[in-house]
Amino acid sequence: MHELSIVQALVERVEAEAARVGAQVVRRLEVSIGELSGVEPELLSRAWETFREASICAGATMEIRHVAACWSCPRCEAVIGAGSLLRCPTCEVPARLSAGGDIMLERVEMEVPDV
Repeated sequence: MHELSIVQALVERVEAEAARVGAQVVRRLEVSIGELSGVEPELLSRAWETFREASICAGATMEIRHVAACWSCPRCEAVIGAGSLLRCPTCEVPARLSAGGDIMLERVEMEVPDV
């Protein structure tokens, strides 16, 4: 289950950012998961519930936003419809995946001391 290693990397990244700003508690994360990222959202959530306990994220919730796969023409930027041939009907070039292939940490909410 590679979701556990993803959560481990996510917690390490959040801990580093929290240390940089002097945060004492992380309250919430927002993560986007692409349809073709190879990450199972349910398994990621379960791994999060287990792995966060021994970290600054112990009480934090994680909101997961799903991103649909989307292809476009690298030349003219035309969007290639779902279920279509993955080739631009105008330019005749192969389409490229323009969304839905990544996992991204979008937002971290944390408590920082007054400066």
